Amino acid sequence: MANKENNNQTLTITLVKGLARIKPQHRKTIESLGLKKIGDIVERPNNPAVLGMINQINYLISVK
Repeated sequence: MANKENNNQTLTITLVKGLARIKPQHRKTIESLGLKKIGDIVERPNNPAVLGMINQINYLISVK
């Protein structure tokens, strides 16, 4: 049986603001999500750990 990935199980995260003058902890969170520069897009699973990261840096990213 093939594994089908449901769109409800992943989040598309886009970095929309630059990393200048942000808190070091927020910079580490962005790096742990795999974002490096403005316009980078990553897909991450929809789980409590990722949602906590998104909540911390919500002013820098866009989530779909």
